[in-house]
Amino acid sequence: MDTVSWLSYTLLGVFHGINPGMGWLFAVALGMQEKRRSAVIGALFPMALGHAISIAVVVFAIALAQQQLQEDVLRIACATVLFGFGVYKFFRARHPKWVGMRVNFKDLTIWSFLMASAHGAGLMLAPLLLRTPVAEASGHMHHAPASMAHNATMLLSAVGVHTLSFFVVTGIVAVIVYEVVGLALLRKAWFNMDLLWSIALMIAGVVTLFWKH
Repeated sequence: MDTVSWLSYTLLGVFHGINPGMGWLFAVALGMQEKRRSAVIGALFPMALGHAISIAVVVFAIALAQQQLQEDVLRIACATVLFGFGVYKFFRARHPKWVGMRVNFKDLTIWSFLMASAHGAGLMLAPLLLRTPVAEASGHMHHAPASMAHNATMLLSAVGVHTLSFFVVTGIVAVIVYEVVGLALLRKAWFNMDLLWSIALMIAGVVTLFWKH
């Protein structure tokens, strides 16, 4: 992948990190409940892990589909799912609420996975993934393992770069809100991002449809 692709994965991580629905809002709420900053920071690690798992599922699903489907068919399918999901979120913005405020590492990881999946976070990487198709294995069988290892490394690196930027931005925003802004923003921030998020999904769908490599 080129520099533009790595930068794009990073910026998408930043965008996901800014979204309160992806974790920092809940981290701040936990910190306020326990009245300590360490609770905010401690929540970030399982949230980043859950986010990474959700992203990885989509990344590897698209990589597998690239091996099975024609490029145009897959591009149209991804574009349709993205745009349709954006329209759905525009008119029906709901968030998973199964977890309470007494949570452990596993609870936060699962919650973050569900939130990222419910928001279609991994789907937003589709335009980039389709522009960097997984390399085809060589016709020589002894080259296939090396090709597969390279593909897996590339995809895991993309997930890692995206997750790192998500983690850093989520942490910065959470600590700033906890220390400076406080509860007033918590009553509004969750819903202010929903409209922008749904529009971003629809834009990603259009980009996926027309942005060919």
